[in-house]
Amino acid sequence: MSQSFYESEDGSHCSAGGSRNSRKSPIDLEAEENKPVRAFLVGKAESRSQWIGDALAGGTSCAAPCVSSALAELRGLVDTLGLEIAGEHILTNIKPHPRYGIGTGTAEAIAAKASEAHADCIIFDFEISPTHQRNWEKLASVPVFDRHEVILRIFAQRARTKEAVLQVELAKLAYSLPRLAHTYGDMARQRGGSYGAKGAGETKLELDRRAVQEKMHRIKKELEKVRKNRATNRKKRDKAALPSCAIVGYTNAGKSSLLNALTGADVLVENKLFATLDPTTRRLQLSNSAGIATTCNPPAAVLLTDTVGFIDGLPHNLVDAFKSTLEEAALADLLLIVLDASDPAVTEQYKTVLQVLTEIHADAVPSLILLNKTDLLTDADGLAPNTETATILKNESTTTPNPENAIAHNPANGALPQTQNEATLSRLKQAFPDSIPISVKNKAGFTELKNAIAKKLQETN
Repeated sequence: MSQSFYESEDGSHCSAGGSRNSRKSPIDLEAEENKPVRAFLVGKAESRSQWIGDALAGGTSCAAPCVSSALAELRGLVDTLGLEIAGEHILTNIKPHPRYGIGTGTAEAIAAKASEAHADCIIFDFEISPTHQRNWEKLASVPVFDRHEVILRIFAQRARTKEAVLQVELAKLAYSLPRLAHTYGDMARQRGGSYGAKGAGETKLELDRRAVQEKMHRIKKELEKVRKNRATNRKKRDKAALPSCAIVGYTNAGKSSLLNALTGADVLVENKLFATLDPTTRRLQLSNSAGIATTCNPPAAVLLTDTVGFIDGLPHNLVDAFKSTLEEAALADLLLIVLDASDPAVTEQYKTVLQVLTEIHADAVPSLILLNKTDLLTDADGLAPNTETATILKNESTTTPNPENAIAHNPANGALPQTQNEATLSRLKQAFPDSIPISVKNKAGFTELKNAIAKKLQETN
């Protein structure tokens, strides 16, 4: 049973047996300890949404759904981190300012709104400089983070293996190095000897900066050993003479679920961002009826590897730190790019995946696009009919979609109208011509997927 404490008017605490002359209010220590951290979110109207960008480019005001979608991904990140959303603010007209990055009046208004909402911290959906971070914390009197730091904290929570822990720690140190100054109130120098004998010593900031750099050096050496072990394991797999496929894609697109459904693996699956950080490799038996008319036999099995998910604005130091993990994609024989077909931002997510693949030098690896979660499609999901996604497809066929598919469901031709699911899927297929619709939940499209893997691998060998 927890002991009750009271707070007097002067702010001091005493137990239940204390003086009765002062006015007291009970403080539930257990409730205070379990109280969720409340975050106030700040985002840009033109960020993370194609619809918002189109609205601004056309000179029109952004509709309410667009404003809501501007912070949709940050909400998911904050929820994954276990924080409670106290309020939100969308910046529609940003004027650069040296002190806060935005106008002083706007900054003061945001700080006031965060205070009124009883927020414990302010989180920006874009990167802020160390100087701006210090100024914001002085203004708002609460901790201030950016999207970069939120992702780092999620990775730190999710890290389980030694390799993942080391990689996250390296990324955190690289991020914190230019931000050490805002963690101290006293920058006093170490005192030297007698007057005239020695000068003032190094500042605490300088000492800590050197300590961080030394720790980063030690972690890099440990990671090098881990990478050598991973390379050894990869050589052992290569001796099995089985082609390798890497599952890549946006976070929470269903990559781990796909690996589990295809191979019977037991990788952790959650409806949260970055549920898994460590790559897992399993053997996948392919169908013997690939139906490929060639002299070579299609592979009977492949090694399927699940990789860490990508996200818009993935910190560069995380990409560098997770180099050994992401190498699984760069060294694979085939990439399975998993997209969430039910997400309205699927086009933007695909662009992000291509950017990260280019950054890790995996953009030249043959790939197949998988439209996952087709069981969740509605008419409101997916892409607009006049999408320009096809113009940015990498290494994909430019074959025009079969017009018969559109005619078959045209009411003017006397055929049955399309259902919402069929209409949305048809638009997605137009945007991604050679994609394979699947549903991990219903295990739909798995036979077609296995045949496509066998065919693609046979074409590239």
